[in-house]
Amino acid sequence: MMPHPSMDADRLREVEAVVRADIERGRYFGAAIKVARGGETVLDLAVGYADEEHTQAIRPDTVFSVFSITKAFINVLVLRAIELGRFALTTPMVEIVPEFAGRPRERATIFHFLTHTTGMPGVWEPVPGLLLEELEESVAAVVANVHGVVEPGTRCDYAPMAGHVLLAEVLRRTDPAGRPIGRILRDDLWGPLGMSDTNLGILPHMRDRHAEPQMRGVLPITSRSRTSPGDYGLYTAERNEAVWAGSASTTGDLQKFMEMLRRGGRLGDVRILSPRMIELARTVWTGDMPNELYRTVALRNGDAVPPAHLGLGFNVRGDGMFTTQLGTLTSPFTFGNYGAGTGLVWVDPVADVSFVGLSAGLLTQADNIARYQRLSDMVAAAVV
Repeated sequence: MMPHPSMDADRLREVEAVVRADIERGRYFGAAIKVARGGETVLDLAVGYADEEHTQAIRPDTVFSVFSITKAFINVLVLRAIELGRFALTTPMVEIVPEFAGRPRERATIFHFLTHTTGMPGVWEPVPGLLLEELEESVAAVVANVHGVVEPGTRCDYAPMAGHVLLAEVLRRTDPAGRPIGRILRDDLWGPLGMSDTNLGILPHMRDRHAEPQMRGVLPITSRSRTSPGDYGLYTAERNEAVWAGSASTTGDLQKFMEMLRRGGRLGDVRILSPRMIELARTVWTGDMPNELYRTVALRNGDAVPPAHLGLGFNVRGDGMFTTQLGTLTSPFTFGNYGAGTGLVWVDPVADVSFVGLSAGLLTQADNIARYQRLSDMVAAAVV
């Protein structure tokens, strides 16, 4: 790759050196990273392996299970549906999903769901061991078992699954064509953006490039499937509707998604969102509230508790100095999403930079935050 005049090539080489050193000491098995400045790729890194046994090398087109980066796809389609007039940020969830009735959760709006301030606790699964591959079954389980504990808007509890189960159901119930959620994602987002290696499940053409996730004991639940064996069969099955964590993608596809966001909602001739919506989405809406999930992570790690800094479905860098995957050298307007122990995507609209990082061999939450803060800062420092 030719050096880019707006990036320090020596600093970018240091990013690769740090990743290689991490892999050599067994911190994780391998990684793929893409960085673009002004839409031009300035770093395209693929190093290490997909597995501990070093049988599958990481390539630029390796398919990773991206876990909660899946939520970003649902978030963007929810914002798009608002632009299309199907519902509003202020619409109560119960108006679209009537069975969600019950105080105080019935006062939660789409805005509360996007900002993780519904008043419901952040549960990983509504019923232990429940199969979560069908959206209809997940909706029923959430409605029956996840109840509000505080008034919506008064506390920020990151929702590992329940919030996006209901947001996806909103998309499905308000879709004029009555399509299933996987088809909505394909037709309205992945297809138009040319993201042919992104799917809820591992399609046949993705199978031989898939870095099957090795959990290393960092997730508190199993994720079983009716069609694929093992405790984590959900992530190897050809199809699922786990709209909070079930998608797989490549750094190339995710770069297209992030470049759409960097360019104000458009990629080429395809318009997904308006610039105004993206401006709202990268605004911090949670004030000084901490994210309760990461309050625990910070306290256990001996760190100061950071603010949640959540926008409409995105994590936002915001102001202040605290530990964050989005980096301490990025601008306050930087926004993005992450996947448990493995992936991070962000856009810094001030530096005009997009970042995509995916890795194999899950890290703990605290170690993953530290890893990506370091890498994000190194990329930010390469901007000249």
